[in-house]
Amino acid sequence: MIVVGLTGGIGSGKTTVLNLFKDLNIPCYIADIEAKRLMNTSAEIKSEVIALFGKEAYSAIGLNREFIADIAFHNPSKLEQLNAIVHPRVFEDFKNFVANSKADYIIYESAILLNGDSKKICDKIVVVTTPLKIRVERVMKRDGASELAVLARINQQMSEKEMIAQSDFVINNSGLESTKNEVENINTQILLEIQNA
Repeated sequence: MIVVGLTGGIGSGKTTVLNLFKDLNIPCYIADIEAKRLMNTSAEIKSEVIALFGKEAYSAIGLNREFIADIAFHNPSKLEQLNAIVHPRVFEDFKNFVANSKADYIIYESAILLNGDSKKICDKIVVVTTPLKIRVERVMKRDGASELAVLARINQQMSEKEMIAQSDFVINNSGLESTKNEVENINTQILLEIQNA
């Protein structure tokens, strides 16, 4: 089995691409969603996060993401410590996901895939790209954020050029039909490579 990493900048349409792979019955592991699940369900993670951020890190309904994000993104040291708590647990969870799958390949989706060690677990990398104007409009609509706020978030991320330089496949997600064709082509190429290996 091979692991195909999927990434792209904010507003590039990673979720759309993921759903197209799911339509082809490819198992998908979404690192951000699983990290949130683990932070809400693991007593061990919860106690470490509270030790790092204080009791306000969790409310009666679970993880207080806004409170943590506000501190972590203004304090690189806290963000690094948070990642050191969460990332190894996500990696262990992912290994279990892989062990329980009988698929030819699986998708591992992470917005920060190319920033750290996560890329080492991937055999192939798919990068989703979209023109900047479309990305900004999507995020403004989705998050109710201003254009300046969205551009600030985009500027904090790795550039599309840097991502593309590390990729095996690039999907230009400007139109659903062409994106669907690109996903199907990548799926075919990966399956052929697995068969011929």
